Amino acid sequence: MAVIPTKQEPVFELIRSMSKAEKRNFKLYATRLSGNQQAKFITLFDCLDGMDEYNEKRILQRCPIKKEQLPNMKAHLYKQILISIRLLEVQHSLHMQLHEQLDFARILYNKGLYQQSSKLLDKAAEQALQTEQFTMALDFIDLQKMIDTQNTTRGIISKSEKLNRLADTLCNRITHISELTNIATQLYGLYLQLGYTRTQKDIDLIIHVYGQRLSKFDTLPEETLSFTERFYLYQAYAWYHYILHNMLLCYKYVRHWIALFDEHPQMKRLMFDAYMRGYSRLLDSLFLLRSYKRFAQTLNTFEQEIAGIDNVSDNSRMIALQIHYTHQINKYFYEGLFNEGIKIIPEVEAFVQRYKKHLDIHHRMLLCYKIACLYFGSGDYDSCMSYLKRIISTRDPQIRRDLQCYARILNLICSYESGSDYNIDYQIRAVYVFLDRMNDLQQVQKEMMHFLKRLNSVYASNLKDEFRKLYETLKPYEHHPYERRTFYYLDVLSWLQSKVEGIPVGEVIRRRFLAETR
Repeated sequence: MAVIPTKQEPVFELIRSMSKAEKRNFKLYATRLSGNQQAKFITLFDCLDGMDEYNEKRILQRCPIKKEQLPNMKAHLYKQILISIRLLEVQHSLHMQLHEQLDFARILYNKGLYQQSSKLLDKAAEQALQTEQFTMALDFIDLQKMIDTQNTTRGIISKSEKLNRLADTLCNRITHISELTNIATQLYGLYLQLGYTRTQKDIDLIIHVYGQRLSKFDTLPEETLSFTERFYLYQAYAWYHYILHNMLLCYKYVRHWIALFDEHPQMKRLMFDAYMRGYSRLLDSLFLLRSYKRFAQTLNTFEQEIAGIDNVSDNSRMIALQIHYTHQINKYFYEGLFNEGIKIIPEVEAFVQRYKKHLDIHHRMLLCYKIACLYFGSGDYDSCMSYLKRIISTRDPQIRRDLQCYARILNLICSYESGSDYNIDYQIRAVYVFLDRMNDLQQVQKEMMHFLKRLNSVYASNLKDEFRKLYETLKPYEHHPYERRTFYYLDVLSWLQSKVEGIPVGEVIRRRFLAETR
């Protein structure tokens, strides 16, 4: 499971992503075109389709194309493939259908067929409003205004005033949505970079910058907001509380998020990816809240949801599987069934391999880390370190800095457990420097590294006492406003308890699970 994706040619990536139906449709579309140029790009398509990896030398050998022609030919092929896929998908995509209707209305307008254009716009605008495609609806209204200035038979004042009022309402809704999506994406970007808030300074910054921006929406009655405004409001608040470790409040807003879609099934179909991501956040918050019964029920409901959906896009299928595997692994963590959990790893690897060109680096790193933790829980420290090294070797230090930091800490623990800690002092110094550079050096981490550094000088007869002391030192941090984040990534307390009692860490976690769910 390589973390860094390999760079590919855009047209080659596009062809590799096509389904059999899309390829068949493209060939039918292409055969309707005529001319020598078209024959060449079909040959180029067949050549690229038969490759496992992009190879320009092979292309020039097999295709009647000169090297200097190849860039233009690839660009032409790329465009024609997109046109053919659009023709295939337009019947299933409301967004494409609305764009098509706008194009048709413009054609009719340009021909001076104002009444025909206006009639088409009325129908399309109504559909856009019903499905809350506000930007498209505004485009329809703007064109309608242009028609009204040209078509005096339709230019009724009351009609124009109605359009103006509607346009004002739509502009306000679009502004709200833009503000909320900006907040949500910025918070998500911070999470991808840093993870959860690490210091009081982080907390104050998030509250001051994003809390204030969100507070303006608290004055707006929810019943006056559209579905889309409410969705983005819940999404923004969910990310806000998630980053601040407020898992109960995160859970509250994600529940609103899911319920909103359940109340509007037509929007669920239109925004299915957003609906699934709500489930992912819901499962995350329940896992961190240690609410096993609700977590298991929610995971089961999610599995039933995605099993009953037909004709989803490849992207939706990838998102569904990524959520499935992430939280299936979390379920094994919770239950302490690490030996069972490692059986799923080949399946996860196959999933990553299948979507390696499309799965972003964040989710690759996350799956790598979770697999590493599965191996750690099962006692296979060498395999654990193998997956951790894939994260540690990540070239971009700004992507999931939190995972990169904790991967290094867990690697230190594995080095000790596997007996490969002959250079532990050097390893600790390197990790210490990295954490300091990433501004991710908290008290819990300091205590752990100080402990690991002096372990080799502790007599075997005193080891249990030292592990017990560290457990007692770290236990109070479990519910600390920001120090607790360490325990989201590493179940350090269970590991220390296993060392004190002389039993596998998986057994400690399993015993706790059985006690909590009795």
